[in-house]
Amino acid sequence: MGNYYYLMAGLPDLSLEDSNSGPSLLELKDDLKEILSYEDKKLIYYFFLQYDCKNLVGLLKDADAQIDPKGNYVMEQYKDMMISAREMNFNVHRYPSFMSEFARDYKYNKDSEGFFAEDVMAQRFYEYAVKCPNKMIASWFRMNYDITNVLTAMIARKNGWDVSSYVMGNGEVAELLRNNNTRDFGLSAEYDYVNELMKIVDCEDPVEKERKIDAFKWIWLDEKTFADVFSVEAVFAYLAKLEILERWAKLDVEQGREKFRMIIENLRNEAQVPDEFKKQ
Repeated sequence: MGNYYYLMAGLPDLSLEDSNSGPSLLELKDDLKEILSYEDKKLIYYFFLQYDCKNLVGLLKDADAQIDPKGNYVMEQYKDMMISAREMNFNVHRYPSFMSEFARDYKYNKDSEGFFAEDVMAQRFYEYAVKCPNKMIASWFRMNYDITNVLTAMIARKNGWDVSSYVMGNGEVAELLRNNNTRDFGLSAEYDYVNELMKIVDCEDPVEKERKIDAFKWIWLDEKTFADVFSVEAVFAYLAKLEILERWAKLDVEQGREKFRMIIENLRNEAQVPDEFKKQ
């Protein structure tokens, strides 16, 4: 793994008070092509793959859809992916097999009751990403996957819906969410973050709820890279923080940014990053 002292030292510190404090994700993506080692490019590929997944879904729904350039692939590659999938001869060495399989099966599934393409693709992406050979990056995707499932299960239970119908994938957390009827789904003893999520899900303001979730993730990234700020893990964390800031920059006003900063500080004082994620 590379040591990216000059890269990280040259990047501006990301500030919650200023959503324009860093480069854009697209700018940094282009710069990394010339800086990262071959092995580390394969790791950062996982971060941008989420945009490829969204692009593929968009193109399957509408062949004339615009693609997000933050993805790893260009239009010609998406077309190749879809054509080869239809011909049943997709090459798993060119593209992740889950994407080709999704493209192959889309025409059979798209009109099925209960089929939501974005949700199915997100599940398959997470199941792929949690197998990343880098422990910190795999742990990041596992945490996001688990948090999504926990919040979904809590909302489903609160509304009297069948929780098992809304939980994605497999794994210990998913199984407990489906089968445990206690208030915390039997998760609190092993997963400290569940207590914090239970507070968040009760928040009536949907914007504040999203901010608290992102604040929790921001702290996690800080904790994971505190000891090594020039590693590929630090590069990944910087990208993840940029993504958070860019998402909120589209919606934000000054008061909102200040509120986000206060949420971060409150979480730092009230809670620690879950031990099970620190150990990864």
